[in-house]
Amino acid sequence: MNKLANMEMFVRVVESGSFAAAAEASRVSATMVAKHINDIEQRLGARLLHRTTRRQQLSDVGRLYYERCKHVLAEVELAEASASELQATPRGQLRVIAPVSFGSHILVPALSDYMARYPEISIELTLDNRRPQLVDGGFELGIHIGDINEQGIVARPLRPYRRILAASASYLDRHGQPGHPEQLSTHDCLGPSYWRRFDQWLFVGPAGTTCQVTVRSRFTANQGNALRIAALNGAGIVLQPEAVLADDLAAGRLIPVLPEWSLSPSPMYLIYAQDARPTAKLRSAIDFLLARLNA
Repeated sequence: MNKLANMEMFVRVVESGSFAAAAEASRVSATMVAKHINDIEQRLGARLLHRTTRRQQLSDVGRLYYERCKHVLAEVELAEASASELQATPRGQLRVIAPVSFGSHILVPALSDYMARYPEISIELTLDNRRPQLVDGGFELGIHIGDINEQGIVARPLRPYRRILAASASYLDRHGQPGHPEQLSTHDCLGPSYWRRFDQWLFVGPAGTTCQVTVRSRFTANQGNALRIAALNGAGIVLQPEAVLADDLAAGRLIPVLPEWSLSPSPMYLIYAQDARPTAKLRSAIDFLLARLNA
């Protein structure tokens, strides 16, 4: 029999005063109660109880074993309560992976607010433009841009990832403002080097019109902020997410280019491994980020 079950029954016998009372409290037969006690006594090689027809009395071994059993069972109860509390209160370290530009400009502010709401949470964020490897990398949450079809991964849709065009006034003064995406082929364009076809830009415009352009990229980079800084210095027309360029556009440091057109939006997902019983930490992060990033 299970040792903890033996201990629980022994304590119940001692505290209820008889096998019959312990059986009634446990909703088992008195024979089953006796089996639990016999199992302990055989394992220890000692009598725990001296029984007569009218009463039972603990032996010296039984008295010591009873005290130890109460301590062990209390520790088990505390461990289970602690585990339940951990499930109820978000705490611990959350490991997250996200693309560089989205992560630094959009996700970091969201995670900062999440930590403010849950002060017992800490976060380790990895920024990487490669396809996120949750399980192999030891990550609990990830942001994935693009189509996804992986086994064992839950993908919750976020707002599509929209990229827009902008340039500095100095660049546009020298080269002019293009009136159609096709004219980008004569401009210096600043694009991500991690795209497989970084020189092929597919735009969506008014009423869903599409236009694919082969651009000339004299300067590419694997980090969006580097492309943004190049644009601020007049190096060309930059293609970046709205959130990355928002402050520069508002301040007039960059000027919108072809504002009615944007790169064909990419699907974006919050991803995590399937788990029938996620921790409170993971549940709270998922709920918070879905609400924040879809607002």
